[in-house]
Amino acid sequence: MSITATELKTNLSKYLLLSATEDIYITRNGKVISKLTNPFQERVDIAKSLFGILPNDVSLEEAKEERLKQI
Repeated sequence: MSITATELKTNLSKYLLLSATEDIYITRNGKVISKLTNPFQERVDIAKSLFGILPNDVSLEEAKEERLKQI
């Protein structure tokens, strides 16, 4: 999402909440001057990449045992 600096000043609280889920690019005179982003977005992306990594038919205990065998 891209917004002007004036829009950010007017609705700061709205954009702070929105920045938790998406990057917001702030522009002045048509040029991007800053980016408002979630500092933990990397963690969110990593967690999303791990979602569904285990098959549904494997129990947590079986997964732990398998992991310990690899060590």
